[in-house]
Amino acid sequence: MEGMTMTRTRSCFSFSLPLQLPPPPTTTRMRMKCQYSRSVAVAVSVPPPTTTRMMSTCPPTPTTGRVDRSGRFSSPRSARELALLISYAACLEGTDPLLLFHRRLNAKRVPGFVFDKQLLLRYDHMSFASQPIHVATHQEEQHLIHQFDTDSAFEADVLSAPLKLVYTNFVLRFTREILEAVATGWNQRIHLINQVIPQRWKNEAPSKIIELCILHIAMAEITSKGTKHQIVINEAVDLAKRFCDGQAPRIINGCLRTFVKQQSEESRAEDISESEAIRLA
Repeated sequence: MEGMTMTRTRSCFSFSLPLQLPPPPTTTRMRMKCQYSRSVAVAVSVPPPTTTRMMSTCPPTPTTGRVDRSGRFSSPRSARELALLISYAACLEGTDPLLLFHRRLNAKRVPGFVFDKQLLLRYDHMSFASQPIHVATHQEEQHLIHQFDTDSAFEADVLSAPLKLVYTNFVLRFTREILEAVATGWNQRIHLINQVIPQRWKNEAPSKIIELCILHIAMAEITSKGTKHQIVINEAVDLAKRFCDGQAPRIINGCLRTFVKQQSEESRAEDISESEAIRLA
């Protein structure tokens, strides 16, 4: 029997929250089905292609370094991922990201809800997209599809749990600060983003929401938080590897480097103008 090729896909985020917000249809977890030819089987996503995201084929790995003694996420990476989750959902709902964040933060728990914190030890913030997997038999393919569905359900359980059970106060505070910066300069930043993104992203903006949110978050952190741009760019590229398709990580890297260069040139020009004004005074 000839070998088969299978790819794994995911929605950007599963957004069935205990907050009981109506989940947008484009963010429901993808179901998997197989399309067969005589020599190949390919797993494809059922929902619209605008939310298709490649999944890592590696099983979740322990992340004890990212979890504190209370058993909650404690790293800046988790804050940036949460900020991306909230920003993306806010774009789909057409609401303010800070408002949505506080609604999730203060949402009452569903009676009888129990969250297993051991799940956080398996959650992998560094699970990136991968190349298609080659399988030799139909049984292997079915096994992988089952594994993909299990992993997706596991990640959904983590991402949809009450925020105070999953994230430390530091992470929640850092997330709030990022979202404040994102919301405050959103309109001004749109102009900057339009200067650096490729034309096809402008033409396909509705299908590039997650990519544009990553740019908003990174630019806001660089300009408002003062985080070193090298750190922010690396984090943005990793988020793109984790949640975006194709060339997005490379494009986001280039966009942010162009943005930093423009900001640096503008800053130097202002310094020269100020020095000249002082000299002439």
